[in-house]
Amino acid sequence: MARFEIPTSEMAMMGGNSAEALCELGIIHATGRGCQADLVAAHKWLNIAAIKGSDRAAELRADVAATLTKMQLAAALRAAREWMTTH
Repeated sequence: MARFEIPTSEMAMMGGNSAEALCELGIIHATGRGCQADLVAAHKWLNIAAIKGSDRAAELRADVAATLTKMQLAAALRAAREWMTTH
């Protein structure tokens, strides 16, 4: 069976931008499951999911935020804000 990668933004769109799908994207990036671990991207997706109402994402976002530097956190917040304005 062939394997292909779907960009995370496309994956989010396929999930209908549901809080659950976005939370899952955050978990994928936090754990490096199927991609390289990226805590800034994880925070971005968890933040968006939390804004859309996911309590689980809000809890996980806090855990990820505790591991980020101020610069990384600012980058994650900026990325989430940019994504929210275009979707």
